Amino acid sequence: PPPKPPPSEPTHHHNTNTHNMTKGTTSFGKRHNKSHTICRRCGSSSYHIQKKKCSMCAYPEKKIRSYNWSEKAKRRRTTGTGRMKYLKTMTRRFKNGFREGTQAKKMS
Repeated sequence: PPPKPPPSEPTHHHNTNTHNMTKGTTSFGKRHNKSHTICRRCGSSSYHIQKKKCSMCAYPEKKIRSYNWSEKAKRRRTTGTGRMKYLKTMTRRFKNGFREGTQAKKMS
């Protein structure tokens, strides 16, 4: 059989408009759609707009999302990480037997 003629165009040619060889800099320019927005319960930018669910606190579910496999995440939002407006006086009041309406005796 006669030898085949060489192809007119190379077969390994890539279309530079659609395919991207790098995963870095050029890919970051395409990121302009937001899938997550601010959650009204936890305040983080984790509320998925289409799913209508927060990936951090599971809002609108009643129970706050928490897993034992992530000890650090539990530590970040446990009791004691906020103001504890009511709870911070409890240990002192418990120590004194929850007394109320008494006056300290005058030292003479």
